[in-house]
Amino acid sequence: MRFNLMENAFALRLGKRMAGLHQLLEQSALPKSTQELVSLRASQINGCGACIDMHTKEAAAAGETSVRLHLVAGWRESTVFTEAERAALALAEEGTRLADAHHGVSDETWARVREHYDDDQIAALVILVGLINAANRMQVIVRNPGGSYQPGMMTQLVDN
Repeated sequence: MRFNLMENAFALRLGKRMAGLHQLLEQSALPKSTQELVSLRASQINGCGACIDMHTKEAAAAGETSVRLHLVAGWRESTVFTEAERAALALAEEGTRLADAHHGVSDETWARVREHYDDDQIAALVILVGLINAANRMQVIVRNPGGSYQPGMMTQLVDN
């Protein structure tokens, strides 16, 4: 690790606020399983080991199956995701790959999201994609490795 953001007082204050946003998203009507799948997929695309570690473990602790977790990277070629989850995963990919797809989220993907989610869930989904991408970038910049996360650590950060 190049720099431990949790050992820097300024970065820790900002981290607590980001964790607070994460906690607000968990209170939204967007299903927890969808939140974790979206966060995991964006983290896979961005190569963020720390966030892949966190969201895999949080999803498993919330009851997500290992089969679904293992298939997130190949969700298009898998039968274990609902149509609503597929729409959310497509939004996550297109919202993460902005440099690869300069038009951002396609109208087709947006229409599928609108079919499956209400306005509050869409707001949570859009904010979640932005937040996980920000977290991925910070962790990749400082080379925070995956492997040491324990479920609930994010909540503990807010509570301390």
